[in-house]
Parts: sequence; structure tokens; C-alpha cells
Amino acid sequence: MGVRSRTGEALDRLEPPPRAVDWSLFAFVVAEATTGLVSFTVGVPEGWPLFWLHRALGVGIVALLAWKLARVRSRLTDPTLWQRSTALSVLTLVAALGALATGTAWVFGLDVRVSYWTLLSVHVGFGLALVPLVAAHAATRFRVPRRVDFERRRTAVRYTVLLAAGGATYRLQQSVNDALDTAGSDRRFTGSQPREGAGNAAFPITSWVADDPDPIDRNEYRLRVEGLVSEPVELTADELAAGHETEALLDCTSGWYTVQEWDGIRVGDLLDAAGELDDDAAYVRFTSVTGYRWSLPIEEAEKALLATRVGGERLSHGHGAPARLVAPDRRGFQWVKWVTRVEVRAEYDLGQWVVTLVSGFE
Repeated sequence: MGVRSRTGEALDRLEPPPRAVDWSLFAFVVAEATTGLVSFTVGVPEGWPLFWLHRALGVGIVALLAWKLARVRSRLTDPTLWQRSTALSVLTLVAALGALATGTAWVFGLDVRVSYWTLLSVHVGFGLALVPLVAAHAATRFRVPRRVDFERRRTAVRYTVLLAAGGATYRLQQSVNDALDTAGSDRRFTGSQPREGAGNAAFPITSWVADDPDPIDRNEYRLRVEGLVSEPVELTADELAAGHETEALLDCTSGWYTVQEWDGIRVGDLLDAAGELDDDAAYVRFTSVTGYRWSLPIEEAEKALLATRVGGERLSHGHGAPARLVAPDRRGFQWVKWVTRVEVRAEYDLGQWVVTLVSGFE
């Protein structure tokens, strides 16, 4: 009894003041959404700390949410205390619990689809919805934080403990996965689960947002290489089959990865066919038949591949035929499908971020 009492007292001392809990929830949710979105662009193992931080923040949100619910549960459970803002509070809670539940299920290896989406995609949807909901909820009860709410020493201790507990919890979860040999035990550091086999049927057909063009006639297909080159060229589908092979790992942001043998033409060879590069050449932009596009620094692009075959098979339409970009160490949404234009540029293409959100919508 004495040990339990002391534990309760320790937890009470760890709990931040109510105003600090509210502002911390908002800050943690924003940080969680930010790390989640940035992680979509990270494909190399050196980026693992970002994913650990994302998961540690999630555990921190669990603690903050528990403190918050303990304080306001009477207002949620007693209908006579409901106000106009209560509906928003309930909706925010549903989004928070949805994000936490789907995230937890995913890291333990549960691999189910909800309509067209993987569980990870549903988790992302809940997370994106949570940011504006938390902001709107905070606005209904806006209270300026006070200095005493974030007293420096206690605040540092509290949040250090929260993040450390988050990291330890994630490490424990990994150990449980390994011990039980669950589907989550062979995930990459990104959280993606493996898809085994070779060729088109070995991995899912996915597209970023709404890209879904009609199949391209190989006889009419042309690839244009242009921009800051001295001799722009146009190539047919058959002229792209140069026979250069490379093994590369495709890590899709919808939560799976596959290692395949890709066959096609090196982008460096394409650029050589287009003559001399301008002195200002710095980036290569790959544009799809849908208008979707992505750019790579020219040194990286020269080592990339425009693939026409995978696992010894000609690429299927769903996987990007006649040609798709293969960019090792990049996430799947940067492997542009149905490439029709390769353009050498001097400047980074900020507009590509906007295009990823609207491409495919008519």
C-alpha cells in the first residue's frame, strides 16, 4: 500500500499544470505531424532518429491525453455540462484515439486494409485531421500560458522523462515483436513491412493521391530529354531498353517495401545522349504523363535508372510502364511512374510539392 501510494505521489508530481498539459498536447501533436510528414522523405538508415522521435512523441501524447481526460472526464460524461464546444472536444478525442490505436496496431505488425488504404494510411489520415482539430479545440478555451506553468527545471525533467519513456516503450515493443515473431519483427526502420517475390505481382500497385492514367500505347510513347542540354532528344520505348540492371529497394509510404531487380537505362546515359550540359545544370526533373513530377540533384540523378522491366518482366501499367524512375534511398512517392519528360534544370523545383497534392485530379 505504501509503495502504491508513493508511486501515485511520484506520478502526481510528474503531471504538468493543466495549462501546460493543454499547450503541450498541441505542441506534441504538431511535432508528431511534422516528424511524420518529414519521415516520408527519409529512406536511408541514418534517418532512424526521426522515426524514433515520432514514436516517442506518440507515447508522450498518450500520457498527456490521460492527464487531460482525468481532469475533464466529468464534463464529457455528464450531459448536463455539455456546451457547444463539447462536440468539437469529442471529435478531437476520436481523432486522437484513432491515430494512437492505428499507429500502435501497425507497429505490432497488424496488416489490414480499410477499403483502399493500409492501416498506416489510415493512421496518417487521423494524424493530419488531428492538427486542425486540436488547434480549433484550443481556440475555444484559449488561455495564455504563464511562466509558472513551464517552470524551467521541472519542465525539463517532465518532458525528458516523457520522451525517454517513449523511446523505452518503443524498444520494448520491438523486443516483444522479435520474441513473438510477429509480422512487425521484420519491418524496416521506417515501419514498412516486406513484400516478397520477384516481378510485377510481388508488390502492390499504389499511386500517390489520385494518379490513375489510362495505359500508354508503347508505339506512340516518346520520352523527351530536354532543358539545359545542347541536343534535346526524343526516344521510343524500345530505345529505353538499354539492358542496365540494378537491385534496389522500393520503400512505399503506404507501409511496405520490396527488393527487386530493375532493368532499363541509366539516367546518366540519357543525359549523355542529349549532348553537353549547361554550366548551370544542377537538378534533373522527371515528369509523368499525369503531370506528377520530382527532381533529383544532378549527381544523384545520373546514377538513377529509368526502368522498363522489374524482376525479369516488362513493367505493368500499374507499376509505371513504359518507364518509371528508380531512385535508390528515396521513398516510393519519389519514384515517378509513366515518365515522359526528363528535364535538366538550374534550380530546385518547389512546385513539385504542390503537384504531389493535386496531380491526377481533373
